[in-house]
Amino acid sequence: MKIKKFIFITFIAMTCTFTGCEYDNFTEPTSTLHGRIVYGGEPVGVRTNGPQLELWDEGQELSAQFPIHIAHDGTFSAVVYDGEYKLVRKANSPWLPALTDTVVVQVNGHTEIDIPVQPYFTVSNNNIQQNEGIVTVTFTLNKIVETANLDNVNLYFGKNILIDDIRHDHKSSFAGADVTIDGTNTVTAHIPEHLSGLGYIFVRIGVKASASSELYYTQVQKIDL
Repeated sequence: MKIKKFIFITFIAMTCTFTGCEYDNFTEPTSTLHGRIVYGGEPVGVRTNGPQLELWDEGQELSAQFPIHIAHDGTFSAVVYDGEYKLVRKANSPWLPALTDTVVVQVNGHTEIDIPVQPYFTVSNNNIQQNEGIVTVTFTLNKIVETANLDNVNLYFGKNILIDDIRHDHKSSFAGADVTIDGTNTVTAHIPEHLSGLGYIFVRIGVKASASSELYYTQVQKIDL
């Protein structure tokens, strides 16, 4: 989006707040930027509204940045004007800060882009089963960054699809010392009574590296009870 136009729109919006005026002599942005945070071509799960990107527009005399929030499944979107932008991967995320943290993207109408990252850890081959109120999860924990240290692995249960280390209805935590890195793990957790009568719950795994307060998450799975 053009900065002069952005400032102009902001000024008009603020003025109208106090005067009650109407102003429609500008063109709103209609182009869409859709993207994914990926590792190995697969989306990286995150905490909703946790890790962020910054979208920079340096098209005119002034530059400005706008936060881009990442959804729980690793996707993001924004409505912008056509033009060239820079996407910046912010720190305190469950991936290694990139040596080159800026990605240039040319927006023209509907534009899609993948933003590659290098998580400290990932989870693969995860399988979740439920039997008589006990959830059994088998997974492989992969160390991606050689110097990374593992704090813990968490199993989250929830009534809703948005579950993470802040939003959840139940959490079982397993210390890093009890988890096999670059190997197969099996953990179990009892479904608490306040969730057992729902008919289904949502489940996901979260992995915390010591280098970041944000966790890497698997995609949310729904299981029947």
